[in-house]
Amino acid sequence: MFLMRPKLSKVPLPAIQATIGLIVVVVVGVTYSMWWPPLSSWVDATLSSQRGGEVAGGDDHASHSTSAAAEVTSLELTPQARKNLGLTPKYLRPVELSNYRRSITVPAVVVAKPGRSSIVVSSPLNGVVTHVHAVTGEAVMPGDLLFEVRLTYEDLVETQTAYLKTISELEVENREIARLEDATRSGAISGKQLLERRYAKEKLEAFAKSQREALRLHGLSDRQIDAIARDGKLMGDLQIVAPDVDSHDEDEELHLSQVSLRPVSYTKPLPLPQIASRSQSSKKLLVIDDLSVHKGQAITAGEKLCSLSDYTQLFIEGKAFENDIAAISEAAQQGWTVDAVFSGSKGQEVVSGLKLVFVSNSIDSDSRTLSLFVELPNEMMRDVKNDEGQRFVSWKYRIGQRLELRVPVEQWENQIVLPVEAVVKEGADWFVFQQNGKTFTRVPVHVRHRGQDAVVIANDGSIYPGDVIARKAAHQMQMAIKNKSGGGADPHAGHSH
Repeated sequence: MFLMRPKLSKVPLPAIQATIGLIVVVVVGVTYSMWWPPLSSWVDATLSSQRGGEVAGGDDHASHSTSAAAEVTSLELTPQARKNLGLTPKYLRPVELSNYRRSITVPAVVVAKPGRSSIVVSSPLNGVVTHVHAVTGEAVMPGDLLFEVRLTYEDLVETQTAYLKTISELEVENREIARLEDATRSGAISGKQLLERRYAKEKLEAFAKSQREALRLHGLSDRQIDAIARDGKLMGDLQIVAPDVDSHDEDEELHLSQVSLRPVSYTKPLPLPQIASRSQSSKKLLVIDDLSVHKGQAITAGEKLCSLSDYTQLFIEGKAFENDIAAISEAAQQGWTVDAVFSGSKGQEVVSGLKLVFVSNSIDSDSRTLSLFVELPNEMMRDVKNDEGQRFVSWKYRIGQRLELRVPVEQWENQIVLPVEAVVKEGADWFVFQQNGKTFTRVPVHVRHRGQDAVVIANDGSIYPGDVIARKAAHQMQMAIKNKSGGGADPHAGHSH
């Protein structure tokens, strides 16, 4: 009796393998959180111990890799890469020998120029303000009308009246002398009467001369005094105009009676006199500050009406420490120029070539600092007029603005001077990048001096005048070379701490 075995169907081997692989993947995925953390820790510890053994044992392969990494000293940059690094033709220029001045940095502040930046306008006589033609903040030119005042100054009125009376008596005396001269020539009267009249005339002329001087002291010009004698009218209205910073012209400071001037804030200007039609190209623009009076206000002689400011020329006052006195005095004696560094939202702005005017002869007893003053030419940034014809301007540099001064204390001649962005430091070495077509080669150099904005490279043959050196982005190119060599990029490369 034979037993019959069931006939099994034959399953293909690829299908079995696929099934097993799927089961393994599912199991690994489900148990991932259980076996992966210890396995990862074990792998990291093993690799760390192997690295330590290689360093301690001086593995030949590691030494070979380090040597190969050190051999990479050049970098090829595409045109797009050069643009990304900012290596424009401005920063790819041949090396030139130049003079370098080692400088110290001192804190400073923009200040007014004493006796020049501020002008006080005051009333020369007593009176009542009848018109105010200016507003605070408005820009005016010398000769522009600011105020009109009705005079109430009794002494001026009395002096004018006495002068007019003397002039009238002189006219009568002149007519009488002319009559007596005719009578004396005909023999009708003796010459004694004529002589007495001539003596009286001389006395009146002396009185008139003293009265003219009194009117001049009140502020009237010769032209105005002559007008009083000619027209026989007293001057009772005062027109106060903006004075000139550089000149003192009496006809431009005190205007009385019917003299027409250009008001500041009138949309339709009045007829201009001869003095206001002069060329004003050489006159400086003034800004009205602290306008103190209003229409109808009674004012006295010497009372402040407003102040005007001239911002075209300012001073920078630096505060140097006591131990820098000798160096700063040497800079002033040599006539070296000073650089001003302004910090703003757009970065630093360096104003070069400023003149050191003078150094203070005393040291501040509290701060123990020495003041030095530098001239600062200002720049007008805004000049507009409103609908009423009023002019407003804004200046680039403002009084009270803080900055730093770089004062040269030593000069080195015929040096290779590069920006600080042109060099990078790695360990004890400094490098620059020399351009040769598309390739930039790292060249070791000796840095003689490193300042805030420039470095001095020794002229020892590492680079020569005429070599094209990248004047920025040295740090980025150094990191690119380290990555290319296979070494880790040092984030602190090129930075000194």
